[in-house]
Amino acid sequence: MGATTGSFMRSMSVHEIAGDDIVRTHAEGEANERPPLVVLDPLIEFLDAAGIGQGELEISPIGDGHSNVTYAVTRGDARFILRRPPRGPLPPSAHDVLREARVIGALGPTAARVPKVLAVGDDEAIIGAPFFIMEHVDGEVISSEMPAIFEDPAQRQKLGEELIDSLVELHSVDWEAAGLEGFGKPTGYLERQLRRFGGLWEHNRTRELEDVDAVGQWLAANMPESGPATIVHGDYRLGNVIYAAATPTRLEAILDWEMATIGDPLADLGYFATLYVDRDDPPLGMFELNSMTRDEGFPLRADLIARYEERSGREMTDIRWYQTLALWKTVVFMEGNYKRAVAGSTDDPFLAQFGDGVVELASRARALSDGA
Repeated sequence: MGATTGSFMRSMSVHEIAGDDIVRTHAEGEANERPPLVVLDPLIEFLDAAGIGQGELEISPIGDGHSNVTYAVTRGDARFILRRPPRGPLPPSAHDVLREARVIGALGPTAARVPKVLAVGDDEAIIGAPFFIMEHVDGEVISSEMPAIFEDPAQRQKLGEELIDSLVELHSVDWEAAGLEGFGKPTGYLERQLRRFGGLWEHNRTRELEDVDAVGQWLAANMPESGPATIVHGDYRLGNVIYAAATPTRLEAILDWEMATIGDPLADLGYFATLYVDRDDPPLGMFELNSMTRDEGFPLRADLIARYEERSGREMTDIRWYQTLALWKTVVFMEGNYKRAVAGSTDDPFLAQFGDGVVELASRARALSDGA
């Protein structure tokens, strides 16, 4: 996750800080079996040079710890967020925080709702990996429970509408004018997605799964024609945004930009539609990330898709194809996280559960590709 307040901390499943995660010096880190995630003394020197806060650091982990490592940091009167990759081994091109910092920084002056990037540490010698610092955004992240301020069904309706309106704003940004030329290729996005994630599957796989291969083949055989390219977030969902902690309901910032690129905007909509749960959907178990959208007042998935179509001016093609793509990509990522757990390169026990979860999700993707 990106920026936070105390309410964010309460709403997230926060990962624990292990004894070897944060060390004072590089020499201290070298004495441990695993490399550290934060080295305090060189980080303080970096913050001094950037003019960010004064004194020692108070560091708290935020987010679930399953992706890039994110810390809320207090230094004197300054509050900010530090974001860096997890420990390796990492798949090729994954967890690129410098690329993430670039897109957030470029979007700052635009209509897109993003935190402000304060500093970028591209020298791995500082803390052992690239990292960036961004502003601390006040508000609420909706994850495992609904904040009391949104108990009114009318507020929940607005919550859903703000999700779509913010996505439309993002997709309307002139990415070339924003300085993102070369950030991604404006043509061939879907072909590259299939090629890239097919390659990642070969890198991540720990076993043979026929459903994963079959869905990949179906996606290639039924690929739609993309419209004009836009910025694509890549992980757009309810849990990756911050809402104002007071009425009127407003989405303040979009978080987690590590998957962003230039491509087909309907990939974002398909992913969002796949993870958004309607009140009458069957239970999805560990894959139901935000079950509160079943509650009274939240718009239906179909209504949100229609709102996007109306406000963006883009005609919907086969949304089922984009939803299947989203599920297939999620399978590939989950298998990579499961591989990290099997290899012992993460302390996160949740990732070990992905063994059976990948199989279940691959079955869902195949059913969707078959029209179920």
